[in-house]
This record gives sequence, C-alpha cells and structure tokens, in this order.
Amino acid sequence: MQRIATCGPQRPLHGLAATRTLEAQALHSVPPHTLMRRAGAALARLALALAPHARVIRVWAGAGNNGGDGLEAALELQRLGKRTEVLLAGAPATDDARDALARARAGGVVIDPPQPTLLGAADLVIDALLGLGASRAPTGAVAEAIRALNGLPCRVLAVDLPSGLHPDTGQPLGADCVRAAHTLTLLTLKPGLFTGQGRDLAGQVWLDELGGGWSAIESTATLIGGADAPAPRRHAQHKGSFGDVAVVGGARGMAGAALLAGRAAHAAGAGRVFVELLDPDAAPLDLLRPELMLRHDWSARQTPATLASTTVVAGCGGGDVIRAALPALLSHAARLLLDADALNAVAADTALQDVLRMRARRGAASVLTPHPLEAARLLGLDGAAPVQADRLAAAQALADRLQAVVVLKGSGSVIAAPGRPPAINASGNAALATAGTGDVLAGWLGGHWAQRGEGDPFERAWRAACQAVWQHGRAAETTPRPLLRAAELVEALAGAGGR
Repeated sequence: MQRIATCGPQRPLHGLAATRTLEAQALHSVPPHTLMRRAGAALARLALALAPHARVIRVWAGAGNNGGDGLEAALELQRLGKRTEVLLAGAPATDDARDALARARAGGVVIDPPQPTLLGAADLVIDALLGLGASRAPTGAVAEAIRALNGLPCRVLAVDLPSGLHPDTGQPLGADCVRAAHTLTLLTLKPGLFTGQGRDLAGQVWLDELGGGWSAIESTATLIGGADAPAPRRHAQHKGSFGDVAVVGGARGMAGAALLAGRAAHAAGAGRVFVELLDPDAAPLDLLRPELMLRHDWSARQTPATLASTTVVAGCGGGDVIRAALPALLSHAARLLLDADALNAVAADTALQDVLRMRARRGAASVLTPHPLEAARLLGLDGAAPVQADRLAAAQALADRLQAVVVLKGSGSVIAAPGRPPAINASGNAALATAGTGDVLAGWLGGHWAQRGEGDPFERAWRAACQAVWQHGRAAETTPRPLLRAAELVEALAGAGGR
C-alpha cells in the first residue's frame, strides 16, 4: 500500500476503460474471490492505521463489488478484534459480493442492526456504496446513505472512489457525493481523484495494487509529483547562457500583471528579462526589481531574428491592446507563451488561430495557459461548465486544435500536448486563489523555458510546463498562511529554488 503524496515520483493514471481492462486481466490471474479478499484486507489495515482508537467502524455497503470489498473489510476487522457493523444499501448483486456477505454473516459481523451505534469523532466509516462502475447520479437508498454519511462527525474512508465521483473527470455524478477524508483506490490511480472536485472529495489518496504483477496497461494520463532537478550552473557561464525572456502586457491599469510575470521569469533564472508595458504612461522602472528592463514598443522594434531567440510571454494584463502585438509574435517568436488577454484575442480571431496552428508546422513551440473560462472561449463553448465537466478532454481538445502545449489551470491543473497522454499536477491548493498568481505562473514558466536550449522544441516546452506548474503549486503547499499574494509567491518560488 502506498500513500500518494503531492511530492513524489511521476505515476501513471488509468481511467475507467483502462482500469476495467486491468481488472479483467487480474480476475483471470487469481482464484475466485481473491481480489475482493485482498481488497478487504487492505481496507482493514488502513482503517486500523487511521482510527486505532475507534470504538466502532461502520461499513456502508452497496450492492456491487465495491460493497463486497467493504464486507470483506468488516470481516477482517472483526477478526482483529474491532467492533464493526454493516449497513446495506442494497442486496448484493454479484457473485463476489454475495460470497462476501455470507462470509461476514458467518464470521459474526453485525449486519443492518435495528439501532445503529451513535458514532463519535474517533470512530470511522468506510464508504463502500458505489465503485468504478457508477455512471449516473445516486438515487434512492444509496443517495440517502450518502447524505447520512456526510452528516456524521467522524472521518470517512472511501473504497476506490468517493461514492458518486466520476473516475475520469473528477466531477460528481449528481447532487450527492461522498466527502472522504481518505480514499483507498484499488489496482490503479484514477484521474478523477486528482482534478476537478476530486481532490477535495477524495482527501488523502492511498493505492493498493492488490498484489500487482499484472501486465502493463497503457496509461490514460500521468500524475506529476515533482520537478526536474535544476542543472548546476558552471562557473564560466554568464547571463547570456540562460536565455532572454520578454513579457508583453500591462495595458492601462494592469501594469502590475506584466511586472509580476517579469519578476517571476527573472526569479526562475532567465538571464535577462525585458518587460514591454502597453500603457504608454507607465513608469519606466520597477522600483522593487530594477533589474527588469522596461521597454516601450519592445515587440515592434525587434527583428525577426531577435524574436526567434527570445522566449516571449504575452498577454498578462494585456487588455485589448495586446491584439496589435500578436501577429508579429505569432509569426516570429520561436518560443511563445500566451496567457490571459492574449488568449481572449486569439479566441475572437480565427486568423490568429490559423497562424498559431502554423507555428507547429515550422518547428516553433507554443504554450497556452488558460483558466477554464478562457479555455471555453478558445473551444467555442458556452461558459466554463463544459470545460470543468471533463478537464482532461477539454485540455487535450484544445492542444490538438491549436497544436500547442496547454496548461488548463485549476484544481489539479492539466497539461496537454498533441500526440501524448495528458498530465495532471499533484501540487497546489487554494492559497493560490488570489489575483496575479496566474501571471506569476506565466512568467515562471517562461523563465524556465528560456533555459532549455537543447533538444526537441516541443519536448522542451512540455517539460518546462510540467516543471513550472508543479513548483508553482508546491510553493502554495509550503506556505504557512491560508493565502499567498502574488508578489509573495514570486519570492516563495525563488526561495525554494524550485524544490
């Protein structure tokens, strides 16, 4: 059994279809009922570790194999001397679940007591109502059980998935979904546990592969749990060795967004950082970071060769005026990150979309960093809800449509690119839910990207995106405060050294 931490190795994620394939293979590899009994034993071990002083452990069991796993756990806990009781939300409907119920009854487990025990904070409930196969909103006795379970004062341990959560999207199937403190997922890690509402509903995720040894199944996605170790800087290197970044943004009233991006790019290690403020009346100096080189009309004055050698971050606080700078940037910048108002400009202009797609054909890499509403505009959707309903699919569709690396921001940010499975970032929390932290991410990503000078340009963009997103989230996890203001985030990132 493994505890899945936000700081750890990269891990494969398997959605519903891939997990079903692996499950079928596993069932044919072992004697009947073996997997369910292994699942029950794993649940019992974790339950004892989480609630060693519980007076009673209650299992709420559904009709399917998820309920059977819970029944096997109740039997194992009973054998280990723990007082257990089972509440059934439906008669067992599979051979394995019926076998588990018969074994639990024979072992003396209390099933459907007329007066269930009044639970306290030290007790534990195991949610074994619905599993991987749930495809519609819970109804009837299961929905009632979920509501009752969520109202209890003790912690909840979910089996495989919190009941009512979609394994692929991380979104509830309906109004009723279990809120677990811990989830023991079986055989595979499911994408829905790490993005959308899944992170809040699943709590701490644990994995038990139930013995393993199964043949490898192609993963649906990847969970990013860390960043590349930074290459040591050699003594003979100089600022020209670490790339130039130019931030283009900061229209009237929004200069702070561009300055935050510039500060983040510099903190990430870029050799030189230029900031083109689109407000003609903006001050020509960043008093907090005078090392930033502020230039009016920077993009208009550069030759195509200079643009081709600079990593450009465009759109942070760009307003409507960013539109005028985009044709030249899209045509000539070899490394171009589009954020915020630059994304909105592209969404509103099919000609710009065509030029963006053409970049990939000539070997120029692009990175887009939309929040859900910006992604919806780029996809031509009505509002953010369709994007949030399936974040992995939306990010992949956008990457394929515009031939770019896409960072779909939010809980469990998704990084997608054409021709490869997407990744989900494991780090981050709501401390980042403050104005300007997206501008910091854009600059931080640009600063890392500028230093990746060798190899395939699209692979460099992908790796820079994965590294920057994880570090950005990790900085929020390590702050002792409930929120992290954007300027403080830059310093937290710089102080952490990307670790």
